[in-house]
Amino acid sequence: MVIQKKDTMKDYNSWVELTHKLGKDFESRAAKHDDEGEFVFENYKQLKEHKFFSASIPKQLGGGELTHEEMCNIIRIIAYYCSSTALAFSMHQHIISTTLWKYKHQQAGEPLLKKVAKNQLVLISTGARDWLDSNGDMKKVEGGYLVNAKKHFSSQSAGGDVAIATARYQNEQGDWKVLHFPVPMNADGVSVLNDWNVMGMRATGSQTIVFKDVFVPESAIGLERPMDEFHPVWSVVLTVALPLIMSAYVGIAEKAAEIAISKGKQYKRNAKHMKYILGKLNNELLSAQAQWQAMIGLANNYEFKPNEANTMKTLSYKTNVSEATKNTVAEAMEAIGGQSFLKEYNLERLFRDVQASPFHPLGKWDQYAFVGERLMQEE
Repeated sequence: MVIQKKDTMKDYNSWVELTHKLGKDFESRAAKHDDEGEFVFENYKQLKEHKFFSASIPKQLGGGELTHEEMCNIIRIIAYYCSSTALAFSMHQHIISTTLWKYKHQQAGEPLLKKVAKNQLVLISTGARDWLDSNGDMKKVEGGYLVNAKKHFSSQSAGGDVAIATARYQNEQGDWKVLHFPVPMNADGVSVLNDWNVMGMRATGSQTIVFKDVFVPESAIGLERPMDEFHPVWSVVLTVALPLIMSAYVGIAEKAAEIAISKGKQYKRNAKHMKYILGKLNNELLSAQAQWQAMIGLANNYEFKPNEANTMKTLSYKTNVSEATKNTVAEAMEAIGGQSFLKEYNLERLFRDVQASPFHPLGKWDQYAFVGERLMQEE
């Protein structure tokens, strides 16, 4: 991947070197975290020590000023060593990236960016199951709202500091709205269930967050939008978030391909077919990489105007990258046959981890419908 911002190349190369160094340590614990299904606390401690959680924040706000493109590549490298760490970290980073777009284009979000840089706060997105309608309810009280909700698939909830959440609210006119707001994880009424027992991405700490009569002050409401309607904010969120998230799966696919090529050369039982299997694997990997880079290009290091045309492309690329990364890992397993079931080769873990790729919004069929409906409306 070519990084074009030459004036920051030295800084970026230092981040890459550090990521590989930490990644080797992450890799040494990846199997244990997977077996136990425990969050990567130690990895996060190291990421905090080296200020990765503020790496994309501008230097004048206390950060490292990596570009969006550079951060995508950092996440890809982390995934090469530990899928769960990369995916969990991408969830923090996509909130940072959305805030950075607002900071650059709307002069908003500076206080949050400064707090993250100063304290290495970990931001948790609760939006995996919310989409346009959100879930949970808000009740108006003096000075703010009381929130009651369950937010499933909240990656990093096991070790995060602030949840960036939404919930439904019916106003005095009887209209249903969705409100966006932050909630500190140590706030009264916030709890985390121990319910993340899953097939893959087992160390992402994606437990359910429960809000029970949690007070959210009026001043904390960052956005109010109509429920069940596509709002322009999604054209920002999806454009910057999906390349970051899919970076983790591209890293998984690249690791699987490396294992397949290395071990496949030694696998005599598949010798007659190996050149075909690896050739097909290579095509799938190139497809994943090329469309991932196309997603990054649409985000254009935050220099884009949000619109549905780019959102449609980003969502379509996301589905295609998901399919191509899954196919890459599947071909890698075929390359070395039954050995791929052995945990010592790590392919079975990569296979389980990559299966999570379709479930990030939007799922394949929802994406088809979202794009197809808009294509039908074109004249």
